[in-house]
Amino acid sequence: MDEVKTLPDRAVGRVTSRDGTTIAYERYGDGAGPPLVLVSGSLRTAGSERPLAALLARRFTVVTYDRRGRGGSGDTGPYAVEREIEDLAAVAAEAGSGAALYGAGTGGVLALAAVAAGLSTGPVSVYEPPYSAEAAALHRRAAELLGRGRPDAALDVFLAESGVPAGAWPGGVAPAPTLAYDHAVLGDGTVPERSLAGVHARVLVVDGGASPGWARRAAHALTAALPRARHRTLTGQTHEAAPHVLAPVLEEFLVEDREASEVG
Repeated sequence: MDEVKTLPDRAVGRVTSRDGTTIAYERYGDGAGPPLVLVSGSLRTAGSERPLAALLARRFTVVTYDRRGRGGSGDTGPYAVEREIEDLAAVAAEAGSGAALYGAGTGGVLALAAVAAGLSTGPVSVYEPPYSAEAAALHRRAAELLGRGRPDAALDVFLAESGVPAGAWPGGVAPAPTLAYDHAVLGDGTVPERSLAGVHARVLVVDGGASPGWARRAAHALTAALPRARHRTLTGQTHEAAPHVLAPVLEEFLVEDREASEVG
């Protein structure tokens, strides 16, 4: 691992994944709190998670990272979901033993896939993993446009159907190719009940009360498929939950899980 450079309120560093890909991360907190890894959704980077990470760092040692192909991380090909799971495993190991996971959107799908594949973690929380035919169709259209060499069009289609005006994405076209990666992570959009049945970590599934119907249906279906899950709706929140609303809910769940584990 490269030397970590300390910055005000955070530290940045890199870890090497199993296939040699360099994964960039940011760490928040004084290192005394329990480790927590944030896994970002489509098009997002470690920097996208800074507002939430800063709030959670009051109680936890929070690590955010650039998924492969984004920000400061590498992108060794060919792509496979298994490689992203290995990336997350490397980051979780760097965060600390028994690190909890929080994933938003397709980041939640990836976090659950990693745990189902055998990654040993603490509790897992997810916000609106897009298990739905609607979301899968959108990711498929974006991937098809990328396959035709049209990253601008793929980005515009994805953002427009996500409610973001074309050309308004601050990251530009650079992360567009990773939409194909999220398509691979999500698959056909069905909840993978068979693999999730083996997830024995405590899981909190969160959705927004003002989110689209497909997102709320997906949250309920996911909760039913997990052996030790509970569901929580954030009144008035949309698919982009406000960090100051989400953070206390995640903190309460993580603290409760820690207390339950100590009693057990």
